[in-house]
Amino acid sequence: MASNAVNGCPSIRVIIQQCLSAKLQVQPPTEDSDAQWVEISRGIIVYLCFLKGSNLDFIPKVVKSILNVKLSEPTGKPSNVSVLDLPGDVLIVPQATLGGKMKGKSIQYHSNISKEEGRLFYEKFVFLCEETIQSSSPSSSVKHGTYGNRQVLSVDTNGPFTHVFDF
Repeated sequence: MASNAVNGCPSIRVIIQQCLSAKLQVQPPTEDSDAQWVEISRGIIVYLCFLKGSNLDFIPKVVKSILNVKLSEPTGKPSNVSVLDLPGDVLIVPQATLGGKMKGKSIQYHSNISKEEGRLFYEKFVFLCEETIQSSSPSSSVKHGTYGNRQVLSVDTNGPFTHVFDF
């Protein structure tokens, strides 16, 4: 994969986890309403963190790479299909904690970009995923979490087939 690293450090960290289904709480329950959830069927969960040095111009390359990467088979070997080929669904989860570094017994997040920039980058990433899936696999769906909120995730997988990519 192409690198967008600044000074040898990644600027976008992505974890992809294959799933049979997933459910993400995007709004907690309140006194007046039930919790709100988004759900996907077979496909991938994309955990996403933007680090210092991130660039909006690089996001299309990251989206293309993620949606076209060949998935793992239950045997653990790469298959000949991507999430676009299945067709499969995509759940995008903002995950700022992927930018954490241990310092002693604490975790610091000095490598992350600002929340305002992160929200902008996340929105562009979601938009490009939706646009790509809609044009390539109209029967598939893209769901996403809410940037900046704590969220609850439930996943069914036959893997876990989890992969980390730094761009």
